[in-house]
Amino acid sequence: MTRPSTARSLVLAVTTALAAAALAVPARADTDAGAQAQAQARHRGPARSLPAVTPRAETPVLHDDDAGGNADADDPAIWRNAAAPGRSLVIATAKEGGLRVYDLDARPVQSIAAPPADGPDDAPGRFNNVDLVQGLRLSSGRADLAVTSDRGHDRLRFYRIDRDRAGGPLTDVTDPAAPAVFSRDQAEINDQRTAYGLATWTDPASGKSFALVSRRERTSIALLELLPAGGDKVTYRTIRTLDLPATFRLPNGTSWAPCGEPGELPQVEGMVVDPANGTLYAGQEDIGIWRLRADLTGTPKLLDKVREYGVPGVYDEETEECTPGADPGFGGTRISSDVEGLTLVTESDGDGYLLASSQGDNTFAAYDRELADHNEYEGGFRVASASGALDGSEECDGAAALNAPLGSKYPNGLLVVQDGHDAPGDGDRPATNFKFVDLGPVLDALDD
Repeated sequence: MTRPSTARSLVLAVTTALAAAALAVPARADTDAGAQAQAQARHRGPARSLPAVTPRAETPVLHDDDAGGNADADDPAIWRNAAAPGRSLVIATAKEGGLRVYDLDARPVQSIAAPPADGPDDAPGRFNNVDLVQGLRLSSGRADLAVTSDRGHDRLRFYRIDRDRAGGPLTDVTDPAAPAVFSRDQAEINDQRTAYGLATWTDPASGKSFALVSRRERTSIALLELLPAGGDKVTYRTIRTLDLPATFRLPNGTSWAPCGEPGELPQVEGMVVDPANGTLYAGQEDIGIWRLRADLTGTPKLLDKVREYGVPGVYDEETEECTPGADPGFGGTRISSDVEGLTLVTESDGDGYLLASSQGDNTFAAYDRELADHNEYEGGFRVASASGALDGSEECDGAAALNAPLGSKYPNGLLVVQDGHDAPGDGDRPATNFKFVDLGPVLDALDD
């Protein structure tokens, strides 16, 4: 979750202003008339008509304050125990709170602290996103790894997964000499334009494993090759980087960039790679979802735009908020900024869905994985509470889905989503956690 005062305020203001803004834009041509219709569709609000699924379990609440250990739930990954699927694990980031490991009952199994600051004036470790690598070759043999982006130190961290290890299933195997991902020195690291979003990928042709890492407050994505190091450790090297656009040409001929703090560019966080075709999907939070090659060659294509795309805004330094102008109607109709957690659902026939968290309206959008269908929009859903049940998910940052049996608890597979506002709350303390959802009803909702 990023820029809570700026981004959220802009989303709320845009939502309330969309109807008036759409009516205020004159229909100068067919293009503008179509834009008007899109703007009107946006302000109708899709959340009311989308089906709802309910969580089966939730993790203990985390609090992002001194009393709660500065822990803030962000991004999950699901590790399947092939030998005993019912003993699979959910591994999740808690920002300055490090990593959390849960069983399928959402009970804590292990807690790993983020590394401390290197010096008294330096930033502490802050784990942002997490993903998995299966069967990476180490000096002692192949191992499954949890990989996390440490935004505080601008590095990747690696944890070997051993479900039955005494003391907890995760063991740190990060090479101490692993380099910074983007920064040249400690001063740049302290500026925190550092490693942020994360997705892993193993190239079936070469067998090499990679991490795609985005940069906070920048549009950069780096491709890192994951490598074994001495002492059974893991390191990486940069292969190439790519910069997504920061400004955009609108259909009316004007140039637009999303409103933000001075010097801040529209960043990417949520990312996922489709292993079937080596396609990277990247969520540029205030822009939309990009589709590009996972090796970062070729030309990125904007698959879908957020509703707020093209809306001008003025940043107020005193309030640290953006005031939106009239909506010109060039945005999309299915997702609201920020577009956040991206995950894939693979079905037995090779088809399936790309799921995206639409943080601005507390929904999830589903797109076909088939490139030939241009990733057609297939519908959406909400994770919501039922009467007397667990609360749902609001302002979801991260999501992970696994369409495989996970024992008796989740025979249809599992969807794990972050909840940015766990209820009931605890006064003014920020409260976040993760919700566990049976994947079966999700697929039923999308197939209807």
